[in-house]
Amino acid sequence: MRRLPSPDDLLILLTVARLGRFNAVAETLGTTHTTISRRVLALDKQLGGRTLERSPHGWELTELGSQAVAAAEAIEGTLGALSSSIARSGDVVSGLVRISTPDGFGAEFLAPALVRLQRANPLLNVELLSATRKASQNRSGVDLEVVVGNMDTANAQAIFLSNYFLRLYASPGYAQEHGLPATLDDVRQHGFVSYVESALQVAELGHRSTQLPVPRSSFQATSVFAQLEAVRRGAGIGLLPNFLVAGRSGFLPVLPDDFQRQLPVWAVARPEALRSAPVRAVLEAIRGEIRERQNVLAG
Repeated sequence: MRRLPSPDDLLILLTVARLGRFNAVAETLGTTHTTISRRVLALDKQLGGRTLERSPHGWELTELGSQAVAAAEAIEGTLGALSSSIARSGDVVSGLVRISTPDGFGAEFLAPALVRLQRANPLLNVELLSATRKASQNRSGVDLEVVVGNMDTANAQAIFLSNYFLRLYASPGYAQEHGLPATLDDVRQHGFVSYVESALQVAELGHRSTQLPVPRSSFQATSVFAQLEAVRRGAGIGLLPNFLVAGRSGFLPVLPDDFQRQLPVWAVARPEALRSAPVRAVLEAIRGEIRERQNVLAG
């Protein structure tokens, strides 16, 4: 009788299908790249064919791999039900979910949503990675990407979360010392705070894409929190997300009737990841947080 494939190897393949990179899988499972490769090869031998193949987007499932992943998802579901039964709760979510997100949006919306979810599900582990970039065209090593701007994805599903606004702000101290521009053209006479253009992957977040004039001087930072602090301390006029300024003292709107930029926020994930109960729970928690605080984003 032919031996059945190893359930452990099937679950490893499922994790590869979700994360796409052996190194990321090794980090998640607490093992090594070599071990992951060896286990996948062992599964291929047991099944009599290749389960993965390389593509421009990273590791992709073959037809045989898709069948194996379906079996792995059934195993995962059964084990999840058993864990819930042991925990005496049918709603327990467990496992590790890795999410990449822009730092400002992640701190303001994802962190509180995920803390609440984790309190209700103490067996859930979360890794929140700060990354301000477009959706990865390769397997990204995370279960869920939160990205800003125009969407262009392949082999992944994009889920609209919300819109927010970039607007111009200055501190009261800066306004008292330098005055505020009366027109957009007057911005050239002021200091300006924004992202480091040379390091920016999302052009819509930067000064160059705004059609605003070149400022007298600039303070550029890859961290939006550094930009926020620079504006608060009088470095110049800042191009900042409205949700980070809302409710904070020390910020004045600049030319609110003349300039603003609306940007969409998306959650992007592979179909295999979206079939994972922990990933679905994380996504719903994020969407719930956004729904409850939509006024902050729209204000």
